[in-house]
Amino acid sequence: MPKMLVAIPLYNHGGQIGAVIDDVMRLAATCSVGRQDAGVPFAVLVVDDGSTDGGAEAVRAAMLRYNAPGLGYPPLDLISQPRNLGKGKAILRAADWAHERGFTHIITMDADGQHLAADLPLFFQAVKDAPAAFVVGKRDFTVPNVPKSSKFGRAFSAFWMRLQTGVKSPDMQSGFRAYPVPALRFLSLGEARYSFETEVLVRAAWAGFTLLSVPINVYYPPADERVSHFAALHDNMRISMLNTRLTIRALVPLPFSQHEVAEGGKVARLKPLAALRLLLVQHNTPALLAFSTFVAVLVNMLPTPGFQSFFLLCGIGFLRLNRVWALTVSHLCWAPACIALDIEAGHFILHGELLTDISWQTLGREGWQRIWEWVVGGLVFGPLFSIACGLLVYAAACWISRGLGGRGRCKA
Repeated sequence: MPKMLVAIPLYNHGGQIGAVIDDVMRLAATCSVGRQDAGVPFAVLVVDDGSTDGGAEAVRAAMLRYNAPGLGYPPLDLISQPRNLGKGKAILRAADWAHERGFTHIITMDADGQHLAADLPLFFQAVKDAPAAFVVGKRDFTVPNVPKSSKFGRAFSAFWMRLQTGVKSPDMQSGFRAYPVPALRFLSLGEARYSFETEVLVRAAWAGFTLLSVPINVYYPPADERVSHFAALHDNMRISMLNTRLTIRALVPLPFSQHEVAEGGKVARLKPLAALRLLLVQHNTPALLAFSTFVAVLVNMLPTPGFQSFFLLCGIGFLRLNRVWALTVSHLCWAPACIALDIEAGHFILHGELLTDISWQTLGREGWQRIWEWVVGGLVFGPLFSIACGLLVYAAACWISRGLGGRGRCKA
């Protein structure tokens, strides 16, 4: 049975935190799903991230109201960090606190009142149905006062998530989430502030954890009443740099460290060879490897210099290719050789003969003709050559699959 901790990172929202706690406690008192005697025990923890506006004092006052014996409210606790370390650090601190006390999951809510405790039962149910999943609340943006930056940020982050992992996550910027504590502590995370919420989902998807979404309500006060600590320049720069690093890693043709859940719910890292075997034998068909080969070769044969890596990453993310295999094939497609094949094919298509005279005249003075032949060859010969490579890989993969007793699932 999951044991859940509602964790609320707090930084200078002293005017709102009391109402947030009241909202959670009312939910616990009125909704049977959230009560301990209903089989879903949970507690509430506020992580004060160096607030200077009296937020910690507001939490202590709430503790006096709700922690009195016999009232039946969930336990309310407070831990404080001496200085502001960032939202990511606060969440990881809550995860460590939860681990030490036997909690299986933490559900994070923002301290500004944006999230509504009435949606907590959605997370309780999602956690019970899929204990190893990362659950993210998808905000309803049809409500009033939604900032345009939030709408753009959600679409922008979803695009990069799909590009980097191939996984659809409709609201990566939502702070209303459920994290499995062992899985959260398993991941290697380097971001400390708002960019943490992007990094944790990308690395969770890379590690093989399931990402789920639940629809949630959201409240945005009018712009002149809104309190936000998102620094547009610095935090956007951090997120941009993070996306750059994650995209570069996604282009490296090496498998990501995968997870396995052992007895007792412990999460362990698979050994590299075991992860590679899992990747190449259990989760892929010869048809998928062949299609991955076709796309990787085609991207390198098309006359789009400088964009091959981007197009290939889009293909991996949106066509669900085998990332490791597609990148390996792409790296084997030596750019000068692909260009030479295209030019030879284009020259043959336009003139009925191969280009055999390699000289300053043909490559220098007639350079524009070679560029046109490159375009023609890439658009006509490139797809045909890519199909041939894909069929070759399909035949080889089927042959290997038979040698493995059919574990490669040789079917189209």
